[in-house]
Amino acid sequence: MGSDRTAKKQKMSVLQELKKITTIVADTGDFEAINIYKPTDATTNPSLILSASSMERYQPLVQKAVEYAKGKKGSVSEQVAEAMDYLCVLFGTEILKVVPGRVSTEIDARLSFDTKKSVEKALKLIALYKSLGVDKERILIKLASTWEGIKAAEILENEHGVHCNLTLLFSFAQAVACAEAGVTLISPFVGRILDWYVANTETKKFEALKDPGVISVTNIYNYYKKFGYKTLVMGASFRNVGEIKALAGCDLLTISPSLLKELENETESVVTYLSVSNAKLQDIEKITVDESRFRWLLNEDAMATDKLSEGIRKFAVDTVKLENLIKTYLK
Repeated sequence: MGSDRTAKKQKMSVLQELKKITTIVADTGDFEAINIYKPTDATTNPSLILSASSMERYQPLVQKAVEYAKGKKGSVSEQVAEAMDYLCVLFGTEILKVVPGRVSTEIDARLSFDTKKSVEKALKLIALYKSLGVDKERILIKLASTWEGIKAAEILENEHGVHCNLTLLFSFAQAVACAEAGVTLISPFVGRILDWYVANTETKKFEALKDPGVISVTNIYNYYKKFGYKTLVMGASFRNVGEIKALAGCDLLTISPSLLKELENETESVVTYLSVSNAKLQDIEKITVDESRFRWLLNEDAMATDKLSEGIRKFAVDTVKLENLIKTYLK
């Protein structure tokens, strides 16, 4: 009986096993959910902030952001913009109270094709975090992986020491450009790549290791490690736990609370599929990507072109919804 109890105590969940080889990140703005699974970092985006802002328990944060905006002179639209920035930073600050690492805060998707304004917005968010006592080392500024977003990240990293997370990444060309820009981290979207292939090809189901999103992240990870790039790879946008387990060993994986729960409830052994040592053995050709080559390669990738555009549009729609929510408080 005693030995049975010992065996049960020693049996670790898949989530616990993953934490040994991969940094686990919570993909949510709900910091109460984050606290349950004890991830190292957390990521947010306009859709997640909108969802959390609609929850009754986070109304005090929305009210605080609105009061802050009311204290600023300007038109209603200018006050809404102030409230939006402050709300994102308030959520990030609260999240940092329950994670030991960093939080990712996203730039307005409508700035995805404006390098200068993206840099300005990022520096404003960093200044707001500083006013709340949060050091910039604990912040990752999220930008879309457009050419302009990557250039903004390059400026922020090299001239201002601001760490960046390049999101909405669906192609190898985007990944190479990010590595050459020296960004801190990229977020290739596994599940959204799968969505495109399910919708646009005859194959409707994929085994985890043959999942096109898993293959994409694996190729990027191997390329980065083969050639010694400092940029970290954080797999994102998962549709099932199979995708997550197939990327065990990746630098980071950002996972929704529902999938974190599934991983916590499973107890099978975890296989390490990604490693630096294995990446070094891969036969890979090194390439360089300037602006014209970047745009051409992205144009030639129908999936990446579709999903990047769609992702920017969807984040912009949710940003407008959040602005409209804030307007109701400003009246």
